Amino acid sequence: MDIHIQKLDSIEKRHFDLLLEADPSKRLVEDYLARSIYFEARNNKQFVGIIVLLPTRAKVLEIVNLAVKEEFRNQKIGQTLILFALTFARKNRYDVVEIGTGTTGFSQLYLYQKCGFRMTHIDSDFFIRHYQEPIFENNLQLKDMVRLSHVIQNLDE
Repeated sequence: MDIHIQKLDSIEKRHFDLLLEADPSKRLVEDYLARSIYFEARNNKQFVGIIVLLPTRAKVLEIVNLAVKEEFRNQKIGQTLILFALTFARKNRYDVVEIGTGTTGFSQLYLYQKCGFRMTHIDSDFFIRHYQEPIFENNLQLKDMVRLSHVIQNLDE
């Protein structure tokens, strides 16, 4: 697979629809998109995935959404997008990249740790406080968010 990642100037319906697969709250997605930088992944000119990066604090960048089209999952596109985000952070002098995911997202937790992220804390009842409808993943109700971070090693230090 030949993945190319490019910055987007705007979000189209196909992007937004895919973002909602990873985060079902239209209100939250719209809120963080207004403050974020976003990139799409393409394979042979076909849109296959998207990543949304949000500068949250000085020197901290958060991956607030990462989504891959269903027919392209389990082909290392998510991993490629995460590694791209880490490179982007290093080039733009961020010190830390953060990400949050549900405690029931076993494959996501595995992927993030495989990419060098470490668990930092749990935001209890995050998905109950921020989402009107219950979310179920792996036959479990999603309640808590696991927060992970990756410290960036700048090569010129």
